[in-house]
Amino acid sequence: MSYIKPLVDHGHIDFGENKVQEAISKWTEIKEKNQNIKLHLIGKLQTNKVKFCLPLFDYIHSLDSIKLADKIANEQTKKNFKPKIFIQVNVGDEDQKSGVTVKDFESFYKKITEDFDLNIIGLMCIPPFVNDTKKYFEKMIELKSKTNLNELSMGMSNDYVEAAKCSSTYVRVGSKIFGARS
Repeated sequence: MSYIKPLVDHGHIDFGENKVQEAISKWTEIKEKNQNIKLHLIGKLQTNKVKFCLPLFDYIHSLDSIKLADKIANEQTKKNFKPKIFIQVNVGDEDQKSGVTVKDFESFYKKITEDFDLNIIGLMCIPPFVNDTKKYFEKMIELKSKTNLNELSMGMSNDYVEAAKCSSTYVRVGSKIFGARS
């Protein structure tokens, strides 16, 4: 916690977290005292944790299933709080990663925008860990062009410069700022 306070004191308002339970203990009190802070869930969201997310998280970067969309829609109605949401795309079609596949993206997007009252603002990806991520970021630009969405959440500590060159509007650079997680 001591490493977050100086950033908050200097006026930084956007922070990302990977784990819901950790975020609850770390951010509940901070957000109560600093209402302008925007908290982003950048890790996988399990459906059984949705009830703990709202209203703590202002952004959810990891919508990856119809079941999760349904849970979020129900919870936002109960809590009268509508987070900004990114659809996570498994742009590299990797078995170990979450996200909607590229081939299923258009039908997924159509279904969630027609069936759920969610505030979908953009797309998110975690490309394969390779030296050249540009082709994956370009694929995300192509997918975004098939929607009415404006935001792209892509790029982490190892590839944020390339992501920024490819129109990313949100980058996730925690380990560059805070060091590797222990």
